[in-house]
Amino acid sequence: MMSKNLQYITNEEGQKTAVILPIEDYEELMEDLHLSRVARESRNEERIPWEQIKDELVSEGKLDD
Repeated sequence: MMSKNLQYITNEEGQKTAVILPIEDYEELMEDLHLSRVARESRNEERIPWEQIKDELVSEGKLDD
């Protein structure tokens, strides 16, 4: 969730031209953009059914049955 601790830079007419935000908010925004890009790029990839993934994880000892 974005904080309310934003600062704006304005031009001579008082129009907002830039924003300053806390680094935590910036990092969260960058992560959201990255995840959105990954989702968009992978939308046409083959889907693997959950049961198949679960069975593989159980057989590898990475998940309890």
